[in-house]
Amino acid sequence: MSTKPNMTSDPIAPLLFKMTVPVMGGIIALMLFNLVDAYFIGLLGTKALAAVTFTFPVTFTLISLSIGLGIGTSAVVGRLLGEKAHDLVKRRTTDAALLAILLSVVLTLAGWLTLEPLFSLLGVTEELMPYIRDYMQVWYLGTLFVVFPRALSSALRASGNTLVPGLAMIGSAVLNAILDPILIFGWGPIPAMGVRGAALATLISWMVLTVIVLLLPQVRQQLLTFKPVQFSEVLESWSVIGKIAIPAIISSILTPVSTAILTRIVAIFGTEAVASFGVGSRIESISLIVVFALSMTLPPFVSQNLGAKQLDRVRKGVMGCFVFALLWQAVVWLMLVLFQSPLIGAFAEPGSNLALNLSWFLWLVPLGLGLQGVIILANSTMNALHQPMVALRLSILRLFVFYVPVCALGAWLFGLYGIFAGAVIANLLMALISWLTVRNAIGKLSVSDQ
Repeated sequence: MSTKPNMTSDPIAPLLFKMTVPVMGGIIALMLFNLVDAYFIGLLGTKALAAVTFTFPVTFTLISLSIGLGIGTSAVVGRLLGEKAHDLVKRRTTDAALLAILLSVVLTLAGWLTLEPLFSLLGVTEELMPYIRDYMQVWYLGTLFVVFPRALSSALRASGNTLVPGLAMIGSAVLNAILDPILIFGWGPIPAMGVRGAALATLISWMVLTVIVLLLPQVRQQLLTFKPVQFSEVLESWSVIGKIAIPAIISSILTPVSTAILTRIVAIFGTEAVASFGVGSRIESISLIVVFALSMTLPPFVSQNLGAKQLDRVRKGVMGCFVFALLWQAVVWLMLVLFQSPLIGAFAEPGSNLALNLSWFLWLVPLGLGLQGVIILANSTMNALHQPMVALRLSILRLFVFYVPVCALGAWLFGLYGIFAGAVIANLLMALISWLTVRNAIGKLSVSDQ
């Protein structure tokens, strides 16, 4: 008997649980991937940690491109699977992979050509620029291994297979954790490379992830086609995927853009403020792992049920996830408050400004994580409903009407800690709008389907 989940008939809560747990494991590994990097780089000193913090908006922008392409691929493939159009699934997935390769080449060249001007614009000083060069010149080489495997993994998740992509992510994160100290500090004949070693460890780990995904039988047999490429078919696929992927890419890029603006504001308060913001942001990301996992498994559920015209299942699944996100993140906030001392101690000396800043961050910012969870899930749901422009409008509203302006106002009135409080207020306002938007969208689809 097949154990493959049936997204249009299996009980909703157990189905989403079974799909989300493997993804959550992979995302935990990915987040720890970033936290391990921050830990070992932090051992090189505050300057190195601050410099790599400046790279986060840029690296996340490139990762966002792969996320956006994955969202488009997942939405299209999921709906086609719901309609049982299996031959077209292969065409769309293959052409998404070709698009990933093309994007990767363009992004790598653009990164190399704009490295110093871009980071100077972000506020990097001459003192920190050598760290930036060492890190990003290597990191940009891995762009192909960021975008390509994520496009294929999104198609796997759209088919209901979340276990294998999750295990592949875990394996790459473990490899990175092993390579980080070896390449950063040296071992035996391997010289110490500093931040360049951290970037090289990341590059090697992503290369291994790409090979693993390509070797999967399901990818080669069920999701890819090796028939001669017809350019008209490729253009058709790119058009279909692009209608969702392009707004999703823009939406994803807006997050690091807003982070870059906020990092620039934080930089006014000094290097230790930037370092604390960087570490705090990584902790925040890890605190949202369950929501991030749901945001990757909920869209295939929504897309397949949309294709099968099971809109009542869509409504129950999405609204149930919203309630769960609020309750779960309240528990996470409590855990962060209770265990903040050992957590802060891993990154800062007790009594230092860095430790004080992190303490305020952990008290304030996680209060809004449940609200942020609703926002994230609402955005992914609108993409899965094939309404990417609505998702894009929600992202613009969240980041540039609420998040950045409210945090900037908090900085002006109360300094660094005002930024932390402003994030909570912005998330509260946007969560209400997101909830109502999704509820109304599903309601209109249900009416039009009758």
